[in-house]
Amino acid sequence: MPEMVPRQPRKAGKREAILSAARGIVSEVGFHETSIAAVASASGVSTGSVYSYFSSKAELMAEIVAAVSSRELAVLREIAASDAPVAERLTAAVEAFARRAFANRRLAWSMIAEPADPAVDATRLDYRREIAGIFRALVVEGGRQGVFRNVDSDAAAAMIVGGFMEALIGPLSPERATTSERGREIAAALADLSLAALISREGQAA
Repeated sequence: MPEMVPRQPRKAGKREAILSAARGIVSEVGFHETSIAAVASASGVSTGSVYSYFSSKAELMAEIVAAVSSRELAVLREIAASDAPVAERLTAAVEAFARRAFANRRLAWSMIAEPADPAVDATRLDYRREIAGIFRALVVEGGRQGVFRNVDSDAAAAMIVGGFMEALIGPLSPERATTSERGREIAAALADLSLAALISREGQAA
């Protein structure tokens, strides 16, 4: 009797290959210019095969946002869970996010700012909420320790995340030529400013 070959792993592998190819194309040209035909060609399948895994381009792009977001969230959670002092963890998280964004500027700009389908926007919003949750926990922890002044943790987290993401839009834009050195400077400045929002003017927790 011939051996049966499991189909599910092969199917899962093809789906991942399509996602990987699509992510690579988005990293070069963004959501709008990424076509299903280009994704099919890059992943070695037919356009019909792509649609058998993803019902639309919007669904595929939303899956890319979800996959990239999951990776970035893992990095931030690892930093937030470390044994470093809370102020160091907060600045390290901001700086890591920004540095990683500059490491793949086109993809990061698409993830943060490129006009996209509502399905992509909804996934991006979920991503931002999860990031805000990480920073909210750090704000609460720092407040309990007396490291940060007494602030509304939800408002503070929203301000920090909204602030550094907004500040990254211009430098990440495909129309801007931001050097690696300038990217590092911006990342460090955003980390410093995020911390400054939580510290009293005298440099001590209130």
